Amino acid sequence: MEKEDLKVLNKGEEEEMELQGYRLCRWRLALVGLGVLCTGGFLLLLLYWMPEWCVKSTCTRTTARDAEVVLMRSTDEFRRWFLARVRVMLAPGSNPFHSLETQTTSPSSPSSPSCPFSSPASPPLANGHTSHPSDGSPAQELIRRYADYQPTQIRYFTFHSTKYYWNDEMQNFEVLNGMEDLQVSCSTLHSEHSAGLTRNQQEYRRLFFGVNEIAVKVPSVFKLLIKEVLNPFYIFQLFSVILWSADEYYYYAVAIVFMSVISIATSLYTIKKQYIMLHDMVAAHSIVRVSVCRANNEIEEILSTDLVPGDVMVIPSNGTIMPCDAVLVSGTCIVNESMLTGESVPVTKTNLPNPVPGERGEETDSAYNTEEHKRHTLFCGTNVIQTRFYTGELVKAVVVRTGFSTAKGQLVRSILYPKPTDFKLYRDAYLFLLCLVAVAGIGFVYSIVLSVMNKVPAKTIIIESLDIITITVPPALPAAMTAGIVYAQRRLKRIGIFCISPQRINICGQINLVCFDKTGTLTEDGLDLWGVQRVENGSFHLSEENAYKENLVKSQFVACMATCHSLTKIEGQLSGDPLDLKMFEATGWILEEATEEETSLHNRIMPTVVRPPKQLLPPEPAASTEQDMELYELSSAYEIGIVRQFPFSSALQRMTVVARLLGEKRMDAYTKGAPEVVVSLCKKETVPENFAEVLESYTKQGFRVIALAHRRLESKLNWHKVQNISRDHIEANMEFLGLIIMQNKLKAETPGVLQDLHGAHIRTVMVTGDNMLTAISVARDCGMIPPQDTVIIADALPPHNGQAAKITWRYADKPSKISRLEEVNISLEDVCHVDEQKTQELYHFAMNGKSFAVIEEHFPDMLQKLVLHGTVFARMAPDQKTQLIEALQGVDYFVGMCGDGANDCGALKRAHGGISLSELEASVASPFTSRTPNISCVPSLIREGRAALITSFCVFKFMALYSIIQYISVTLLYSILSNLGDFQFLFIDIAIILLIVFTMSLNPAWKELVSRRPPSGLISGPLLFSVLTQILICLGFQTITFLWVRQQPWYTVWTPLTDVCNRSSHINVSDDNDTEVDDHNIQNFENTSLFYVSCFQYLIVAIVFSKGKPFRQPSYKNWPFVLSAICLYIFLLFIMFHPVEGIDEFLEIVCVPFEWRVKLFLIIVVNAAVSVLVEGGIDLRAYKCLSRLCCPRKTPKARYMHLAQELSVDPDWPPKPTTTTEAKPRPENGSTYQIMINS
Repeated sequence: MEKEDLKVLNKGEEEEMELQGYRLCRWRLALVGLGVLCTGGFLLLLLYWMPEWCVKSTCTRTTARDAEVVLMRSTDEFRRWFLARVRVMLAPGSNPFHSLETQTTSPSSPSSPSCPFSSPASPPLANGHTSHPSDGSPAQELIRRYADYQPTQIRYFTFHSTKYYWNDEMQNFEVLNGMEDLQVSCSTLHSEHSAGLTRNQQEYRRLFFGVNEIAVKVPSVFKLLIKEVLNPFYIFQLFSVILWSADEYYYYAVAIVFMSVISIATSLYTIKKQYIMLHDMVAAHSIVRVSVCRANNEIEEILSTDLVPGDVMVIPSNGTIMPCDAVLVSGTCIVNESMLTGESVPVTKTNLPNPVPGERGEETDSAYNTEEHKRHTLFCGTNVIQTRFYTGELVKAVVVRTGFSTAKGQLVRSILYPKPTDFKLYRDAYLFLLCLVAVAGIGFVYSIVLSVMNKVPAKTIIIESLDIITITVPPALPAAMTAGIVYAQRRLKRIGIFCISPQRINICGQINLVCFDKTGTLTEDGLDLWGVQRVENGSFHLSEENAYKENLVKSQFVACMATCHSLTKIEGQLSGDPLDLKMFEATGWILEEATEEETSLHNRIMPTVVRPPKQLLPPEPAASTEQDMELYELSSAYEIGIVRQFPFSSALQRMTVVARLLGEKRMDAYTKGAPEVVVSLCKKETVPENFAEVLESYTKQGFRVIALAHRRLESKLNWHKVQNISRDHIEANMEFLGLIIMQNKLKAETPGVLQDLHGAHIRTVMVTGDNMLTAISVARDCGMIPPQDTVIIADALPPHNGQAAKITWRYADKPSKISRLEEVNISLEDVCHVDEQKTQELYHFAMNGKSFAVIEEHFPDMLQKLVLHGTVFARMAPDQKTQLIEALQGVDYFVGMCGDGANDCGALKRAHGGISLSELEASVASPFTSRTPNISCVPSLIREGRAALITSFCVFKFMALYSIIQYISVTLLYSILSNLGDFQFLFIDIAIILLIVFTMSLNPAWKELVSRRPPSGLISGPLLFSVLTQILICLGFQTITFLWVRQQPWYTVWTPLTDVCNRSSHINVSDDNDTEVDDHNIQNFENTSLFYVSCFQYLIVAIVFSKGKPFRQPSYKNWPFVLSAICLYIFLLFIMFHPVEGIDEFLEIVCVPFEWRVKLFLIIVVNAAVSVLVEGGIDLRAYKCLSRLCCPRKTPKARYMHLAQELSVDPDWPPKPTTTTEAKPRPENGSTYQIMINS
């Protein structure tokens, strides 16, 4: 049963989890309660930290259906555990989409409830009951109203702001998203769901879908405090403080409490601030008043929180902020979607097509899907600027998703519940702490054995042995580690890079591959019109600079440029897609939109009108009479009205409009889009024979080419028919008009930045939605692909007519060659002459989104090889960008992504370091946002990341050595039943350690990127070697000091009366003081000698470890650190050579002869010299020699290096230009492939 009842939630999605059912067990609960009492609450803490132990110790396994508690485990690499309580709700039915009014038969019994999602919604009835004022809960009220229904028990649990309902048919818990669960077709949405819901139906659905709001609850300070304080580290600090208080180390205990309080307070402040920011961002405009259509055709005003999927919402003409996701069923809207996409360009949303059955409607009537029909969907949080409507008809939208299911809700959830950032540094830090705990364990046993042998009282034994643990694991470590990151964040802010996830700064130091979006990132955002090339009678004219000419004003080419766009006027300003704007401006025409008054005067929507300026029209003849003049004005008014728009779709790569020239009977269709697509819709005879060559000559030079086409429509197509006709009818048999050539200039900073990244051995990849050849050309221009390198284009075709999927390899031209693509043949001999080592670097793969999808599905093992040298990925959809980043991470690359936020949200979030160049704070998805709108922020971020990473290593190494040095001192003193004094601990921990730790993190980043990368983890050869050698050096010199002081001729066991400094005038110490001192036996020669030596050791190690080049500025430029170190050196040398009685008493130091002080000074100087030399030696590749001796040849750790090694010896790689690779399906092993040489 164990295995059988393991359910999988959200299968195939990002939040996939395994789920097991449990029910509470009383005797187990009682046992756990007893355990909690016996351990003084510690068991409760353990169970709080370990949800799986908590459930397994208090519950017994049961089926998921009968569970009272569910235990979930994520299926990602983190395998985190979560638990949730299952609740039961009573409702009059079990499917939110059932219409209660239409169920005449008695409802099904709870044992076999009709299930959610199992049946389509019955058509809502018009005669809904009016609601009565309720006094009970909504569910009770509904059940009372439907007294003849037997209430159904519905089991659900809430996890990460999402409700999961038990579904009997699926035998699993499922999320109710909204209308999409019904899989409604577009025509059904129009016919059955556009009338609205009755109030009862709305209340009934609200039981399931809940209140429509994205509630970001700001936790109370007390809740946050409890959560923060129950962190294992603070619990350990609490244990340390209690222990020190028992040992009367009050001052140090107070200092640690003070530090912890500051650390907790700052942490609480930042967490609370982030919650408030998010809450304010979400709460703004989240609750508004909206008008909804009821099923009996009346319009009612309600609060947006009451909306449920299926409600029909009226969009006000002056616009609104959308409170939910809804699909337009009538009218059009202009929307600013910057909240979601980061693009502030207004988008036109049209109503959902309503395919008429019979008119080839089968293919077009697909099930509604928000992603597929996003051109018709208004997303939550986006701003509807204005609406256009038919007279007497309202602009209506059917609510499809509410609350956290909406696009904005998903975004907020991803911020509220982020995936943990998995980074080797943090995993290694825990391992390192475990090693320190093991060392502490040895000291613990050693001190117990020593104390027992010396018959020390039991209380002292317990306190002193536990004290060793608190010394070895430094309580100040978390504060020290975050200091470096906070400083790095401050430095990034200074250069205009804002960070919402500080932990990622360290990870950015590891980045070795950066993906760039092209448009707006590498190149300028806007396009400039370079020229046009018209086609007449099936052949190209010479290219012309612009179309602003009198002789062209009435040509179809210019009419297409003037009408085929989605521009609109907002407050008198033309706005819309930058490309459309440039194209329209190039014609010099004027656009006029109907006002609301005009629209209401006519019985149908007034079209948008475009007309040329007067000066472009032919000169007017001399007017004879006024009457003639009027007639002439009518005939000369050359205006085109845009009757219908088929908006640009990235899937179809084109847009079409239907327009009518004033006074003409027939309408015209104009299309613009990707040249390859537009040509496929045109009549063969209208396309010039040399089309492919002309197109290629432009794309190779990096121009963005757009093709135009036109078609006269049949006279039977009147206005009404055009409004309901499908695109496919219109976009066929068109006449090819020619090409518009747009230029997308590189940003000035791009080539330099890419050169810096190449110099630092950081790979660069281009991921764009643009044309392949344009992208390759831009990659060559900006230096991403060096001129001498070959580009291999992978064209993959999906399985077709029983043939397997295949990839055809073709080599793109090098810029020097002008020959045609098909004729390029790099013969085998040429390839073989190139030296083996060089070939690896000489080729780059390029592919488009379609090929990427086919390769991912049918050649998964090939994909890893391709991403190893893939440099250009063109025509990539937003989700494919994310998949590419996952594929790169799959071969162990640390991936950075730089985009302008528009369609890069998913990729920016998934990358190790995502930088959005969007000014809008809207791109909440990205961990980093840059104020400078070019890619110069990328090297800056990597440099700062490297500096922060090296700082973290320095601090960690220093803290580890601090605890080990103190541990050595204490262990040596325990052997003579002594210890360090309270104020000695205080001086070391606060004056030396805290001061040094917080100033050693201040080194700024090095000026340029170097080709070396910092190690990714603490557990790496050079790092461990460095720490171990320094530990041995410190141990050696402390032991020498400890043994040598006892060999001195003047040495005796110290008492208050001992006078080795010949201070005859010493003050008699009172008896009370005697007993107090003897109690801990702190004042003695060994203690004083070790105190001096160890204090200098902390400073030596700090200086040795605070590395500068090649990742940070040298330490001497970090003046707070230099100043702190010099002051401490002066102070220590001063109290050593010139004892001050007050200081000696305070620090419990005893007076030692001058010659011994000189010897101590010598020990310190030799110690410093050895430490510096050894650390320098490790830096000078001594470690490399050692590693070569220990393990001669080992395979590289990273998968991409391993793959590169394999491919360097593979004779068939890279594929030759005359080959095709075919997928060979083999069920047990995924996909394999074979390479075939085409004859």
